[in-house]
Amino acid sequence: MADLKYQPVSHNHDSFIAKAKKREGFKKAYEDLEEEYALVKEMLTARARLGLSQEAVAELMGTTKSAISRLEAAGKHAPSMTTLRKYARAVGCHLEIKFVAEHA
Repeated sequence: MADLKYQPVSHNHDSFIAKAKKREGFKKAYEDLEEEYALVKEMLTARARLGLSQEAVAELMGTTKSAISRLEAAGKHAPSMTTLRKYARAVGCHLEIKFVAEHA
């Protein structure tokens, strides 16, 4: 069996995004995918909390590392509820979805 421990890389996401938003076209593209990025951030945070690699999550879900990589890439894939539930269970969570009222 492969070494399945996740070794996180230091990254300041807020600083990265602030800098990237200064590039032409990035801000609109990012805002168009804001919900997808929020989902990916939640997924990565949950996986990191348990110290799991993509390989480990794939093994727990009965899939491949490349499938997990696609799942964790915002805007590239629209995962099903079933897949999101499996991912949540694999990283020790449950899936919670809610509608939030828009402010007038």
